[in-house]
Amino acid sequence: MTDSGPPADPREIFENVDEALQGLELEPHETSQILSFANDEVPHLQTPETSYFILGSYRDPYIRRLRIVENELNKRLGTYPFLMGDLREIDLDRLPVFRIRFTLLAAYTDYIVAVYEQGAGGEVTELGKISTTPYFEKSFVLPRDYTWMTDKQLESPADVLTAAINIRFNDDLDEVSVEEELESLLTQAQQNGIEISRQDIDERLQTREQAEEEAVSYSWVHLNEFRLFELHNQCLPWSDPDELREITQEVP
Repeated sequence: MTDSGPPADPREIFENVDEALQGLELEPHETSQILSFANDEVPHLQTPETSYFILGSYRDPYIRRLRIVENELNKRLGTYPFLMGDLREIDLDRLPVFRIRFTLLAAYTDYIVAVYEQGAGGEVTELGKISTTPYFEKSFVLPRDYTWMTDKQLESPADVLTAAINIRFNDDLDEVSVEEELESLLTQAQQNGIEISRQDIDERLQTREQAEEEAVSYSWVHLNEFRLFELHNQCLPWSDPDELREITQEVP
């Protein structure tokens, strides 16, 4: 990371804070703490470097995938990828400091990159924030095992393999139904001109089972938000860490 940029503009900082807190009046010591945080962190987002605000779960093993994305982005010249958890805190008991930190970092960063692997947790709140103005245009979501399950969405072997994982680990299907659904999936993929075999599908499923990692189950809310990003070419699905490394290269 290069030297930080110019000091944060207090007027802009507190315009963002005012929006985050819905106009809540701040006490003098709160104003001081927030400005101190902004002066420490915001200038790093105002340099010629391209900054990436990485979102996702900090719990193990999910944090490992955030580090993969951070490392891949860090390989580029002139970049500053970061996790909010690595930055300083704002020590104010009265205020929802997560909202303040998130809003300030999201407002000044160049891109927001959000990694999803589960259908619960604080990531749901973050997804709701970045899918709206003013953050949507600079946000990219990287959901594990996501596919919009329609025939027209089967465009590549990766789409088929992701769909197969979702079928195989669907708790509502018995073994006979799983087999029927996989055969139907293969037929539809081949009709769509995708070069993939049942052996390819079985090998991917076997690899996933050996890793003892089931498919991610998302809520309908998640799926609709992912679909919105997908329609804007800002959704980059993946299934394993190697794919995550590759797909990160598609982030601008």
